[in-house]
Amino acid sequence: MSDLLQKLQWRYATKKMNPAKAVAPEKVERILEAARLAPTSSGLQPYEIIVVTNKALREKIQPIAWNQGQITDGSHLLVFAAWDNYTAERINAMFDMTNAQRGGTNEGWENYRKMLLGNYPGRDPQVNFEHAARQAYIGLGAALIAAAFEEVDSTPMEGFDPKALDEILGLAARGLRSVAILPLGYRDESGDWLVNLKKVRRPREQFVIDMA
Repeated sequence: MSDLLQKLQWRYATKKMNPAKAVAPEKVERILEAARLAPTSSGLQPYEIIVVTNKALREKIQPIAWNQGQITDGSHLLVFAAWDNYTAERINAMFDMTNAQRGGTNEGWENYRKMLLGNYPGRDPQVNFEHAARQAYIGLGAALIAAAFEEVDSTPMEGFDPKALDEILGLAARGLRSVAILPLGYRDESGDWLVNLKKVRRPREQFVIDMA
């Protein structure tokens, strides 16, 4: 655990990435796997991750993301996109896959399925999207930690036009809406004003409330 904490101390929201250094595919896969294994409400995994490596496509995305250089200077751009709604088809697909992989089911599990089917699809789609988006952020957090563990630099971003990004990537046709983006790469120490600054966080006594 001390090694992980040291790497979290090392990481920061990299402002300038080195376009000449690409993240190795196996490192990217481990970062994606960490996000895939992250917990989600009811185990539904109501989001997907689009991995954008195409330089021309990232150059198209950059202007609708405040022209942030990490989008094109990094080697990979992860787009976390949440389901636009919970549907019976999506819920049933996850439950059926779980049953198939576990080799069976039980009454309690099927009752839980019925409960979700009786509640989620009937809610306002925006309410469902916002719930799914919160699950995507859990995956984003897992990816950030995994990237730090791999000593890969990353910069979580909400500073982009989601509707424009959805259109560029054709997400509506997939029933998805973009939530957050995460460039991956390696810091350019000579050009990043933030690289040598002390990491500042509130001390524990101002951050953690103990209720013994």
